[in-house]
Amino acid sequence: MKKQKYLLNVLLILALTLVVLWYTLKDNYKEVIGAIRQMNPASLLLVLLWGALFTVVWGMAYVILGRKYVPGYKIRSGIAVAFIGAFFSGITPSSTGGQFGQVYVMKKQGIAIKDSVSLLWADFIVYQTTMMVYVTILFLLKYAYYSAQSAWFNIILLGYLINLLVILALYTVALFPKAYIKFTNWLAKFLSRFKFIKDPEKTVQSWTLQMTQFTSEVKQLSKDKKRIAFCTLVNIVRLTLLYTLPYVIAVSLHIPIRTDQIVDVMALSSFVLIANSFIPIPGASGGTEIVFSLLFGGLMGKLTGAVMVLWRFSTFHVVLLIGAIIFAFVKNKYDRKKDLPQMEEESS
Repeated sequence: MKKQKYLLNVLLILALTLVVLWYTLKDNYKEVIGAIRQMNPASLLLVLLWGALFTVVWGMAYVILGRKYVPGYKIRSGIAVAFIGAFFSGITPSSTGGQFGQVYVMKKQGIAIKDSVSLLWADFIVYQTTMMVYVTILFLLKYAYYSAQSAWFNIILLGYLINLLVILALYTVALFPKAYIKFTNWLAKFLSRFKFIKDPEKTVQSWTLQMTQFTSEVKQLSKDKKRIAFCTLVNIVRLTLLYTLPYVIAVSLHIPIRTDQIVDVMALSSFVLIANSFIPIPGASGGTEIVFSLLFGGLMGKLTGAVMVLWRFSTFHVVLLIGAIIFAFVKNKYDRKKDLPQMEEESS
């Protein structure tokens, strides 16, 4: 059943991607294809693998955190976890499946499920905090200018404020866990009156467990300043690679863009990704391409479609493909290890 669901999600991603590509490129598809075909092969390869590069950097965060639980945790293991997380996040609505795939792989790698959950919480806390600080700086630098150009940026501001409230709420939970438990008890009982929650006690237990794990991880992280510093640095590099990719593509396509406009590109990239978090479709397909085209149209001109196609393939489709291959390889590897003792027993 799950395999069928994943397959349907993949088909939905492909269908939405094709529809949006047709809509955005129907007026100048020949020009877009021509611009991509004229790219230097080395530049094209660099652009397409750029998404894989920042996913590799993301994997380094798992290496740093993983060595807290398994001292000899390998670099390739952390990178595999990052790609598998990207793969399952990409094929599930609102990126809900990424953590399940990662916990499965980390368990096979020798990290206990409880520790895997703690590791993912730690990665989430550091990444979200780093991202919000980074995006806040970009907002302060460029939002006022772009908001005056288009009303679309009011939606981006709303997304930014919601993300900010989420991270503030998480830290509030860590600081005042008892108040959170009381609130969840009241909320579960209130929602159960309207049949939104069938078993309020079970729901409260689940929420309390998640809150306890989160609070525990925040306290442990606060004592491990060296690990926090390294993970923060990794996330700064990861976000910088992600936000600068449209600039690299524009230069590769010979779009006349100035060096000082790299901050504009980074700001617009961060705005696109903020909008993405509110698109509940697998891979945020369809909405991502539209938002990118709307926000970058003024900067990239008539070749915005070409930049969007290359950016989307690099940051999503290529990473999704690599993640699928790595997951298939890793699953096959551990399945063979599991079957080996049984085969030896049968042969003896």
